[in-house]
Amino acid sequence: MSEQQFSLDAEQIAFREVIRKFAEDKIAPYAADSDHNSAYSWESFKALQQMELTALSYPVEYGGSGAPLVTQAMVAEELARVCASTSLMFLISKLGMLPVINFGSEALKAKYLPRICSGESQASYGLSEADAGSDVASMTTHAEKDGDSWVINGSKCWITNAGVSDLYTIFARTSDDRHRGITAFLAEASWGVHVDKLEHKLGIKGSPTGVLRFDNLRVPDENRIGEVGEGFTIAMHTLDRSRPTIGAQAVGIAQGAIDFAVNYMKDRKTFGKPIAERQGLQWMVAEAQMQVEAARTMVYRACGAVDAGDPHGDLSQLGAMAKWFASDVAMKVTTDCVQLLGGYGFTTEFPVERMMRDAKITQIYEGTNQIQRMVISKKIFG
Repeated sequence: MSEQQFSLDAEQIAFREVIRKFAEDKIAPYAADSDHNSAYSWESFKALQQMELTALSYPVEYGGSGAPLVTQAMVAEELARVCASTSLMFLISKLGMLPVINFGSEALKAKYLPRICSGESQASYGLSEADAGSDVASMTTHAEKDGDSWVINGSKCWITNAGVSDLYTIFARTSDDRHRGITAFLAEASWGVHVDKLEHKLGIKGSPTGVLRFDNLRVPDENRIGEVGEGFTIAMHTLDRSRPTIGAQAVGIAQGAIDFAVNYMKDRKTFGKPIAERQGLQWMVAEAQMQVEAARTMVYRACGAVDAGDPHGDLSQLGAMAKWFASDVAMKVTTDCVQLLGGYGFTTEFPVERMMRDAKITQIYEGTNQIQRMVISKKIFG
């Protein structure tokens, strides 16, 4: 996709309609209960498997569909429109496996990517620590070489899909050098990845988030991702390519809230006529839709840059802008949609309050929006 073209082609538009119907029929029915019970919906994951969406984001040679990132973002958006937690199911294994796709050995790709594509395995991304979230280079989890293996000790926090995933990409310190002393590894959960705690959260309650602990976790050197000391570069390279899809998730949440609010407004009557006929409320919705469309365009542009191989070297900035803008839009739009429903919007009987809670995390994970400002400023000022 060129930098001038951000619209979907005819095939993608048709695919969007298929995914929208799939999401409404197979995912939406489980969304409220998953949120209410803070429970991972295996029904939703099995639906993703049956629709072969677990394979969509991966290279064809390993059992994937090889879809461009623009198409992946479109799917993330349509899933988030009805259930943000299921959208995260779709996205998280890709985040966990991006380092393997882009930096892993051929043997590592051949061994693990087909398992992800089939849905047999899921993956998580182990980067953040209690004192090294935004400041990644301050991580203390460390790995020491022992023969043909590495022994990892430490912990990671805010790990999406903790306890569900059976594969974990783990970043650990292998020397004292702040940036060139970090290395990436792919570990199987059965080797000794312990989940110490699952968080109780405001939103995305259908997606577990937890604390991982490693006590002498032994990982063979063949499961090292990239070169020793290349981990920080791998981590930043990965986030640049995943942030646009968080923007897509935010767009989907916001669009879902608008769509529900509009249908409600057509039915809800005050003073003898539907509130959809009140100009002040129409303008609120018009502004919300304009903001969502602007966010969607920014997301597609950033995804297009990934698909084109970042030809102008501006992906970091484009991805940060898309994630920041889309997530702020999602927070404002969902809050306004709660307002449009009045008192009903404040109840769990309707999904807009869930969408508002789910929207908040998009401003925080994969780099807070304050960090996005730093990324953009660094690009502007060189």
